[in-house]
Amino acid sequence: MTDTRGPQAQGYDGYGSGPLPGEREPQGEGRQAQPYHPPQAYPSPQGDGAHGAAVAPGGAQRAGQQPGAAAVRLPRTGARTTPRTRKARLRVAKADPWSVMKVSFLLSIALGICTVVAAAVLWMVMDAMGVFSTVGGTISEATGSNESNGFDLQSFLSLPRVLIFTSVIAMIDVVLATALATLGAFIYNLSAGFVGGVELTLAEDE
Repeated sequence: MTDTRGPQAQGYDGYGSGPLPGEREPQGEGRQAQPYHPPQAYPSPQGDGAHGAAVAPGGAQRAGQQPGAAAVRLPRTGARTTPRTRKARLRVAKADPWSVMKVSFLLSIALGICTVVAAAVLWMVMDAMGVFSTVGGTISEATGSNESNGFDLQSFLSLPRVLIFTSVIAMIDVVLATALATLGAFIYNLSAGFVGGVELTLAEDE
């Protein structure tokens, strides 16, 4: 039979005895064995890339170390040891008059109760020391005459009368303190609209 296909292109017969693309050629009898060097993306600073350098943790290479030596991370000498205190600068832009009135009212009531209790305790201590009897006797002798005994200080400064007088003063103080605090909140809001309010610096306690 006659072959009508014509001349055939050379196939891959040469790869039967040679290496494929990307493979190393087999070492023959006449060739000297050489170490295999993998391809590198960046050249080594020493030139050969295999001796006299070691890779540091950050990617930099340090000379004077063996290739197989493990990289040791050195401690930071300039590290901060003292804790840092965080600070925040805030500004009181507005005070709610309703909340100021409620707080000032409760504080005024507490202050009034403390005033009445303090007055009662002070009266008892002075009476136990005999202050009223001594001072009252002196005033009675100074203001007395043959027809009258003079001014009686002990009956005028009795405990019920002192407590009633102190309670009236405490009630007036509650009303005045609440009104003044509320008025002060309105005045502060007006002034804060012009100057920006009171600035505060807050620090976190470590």
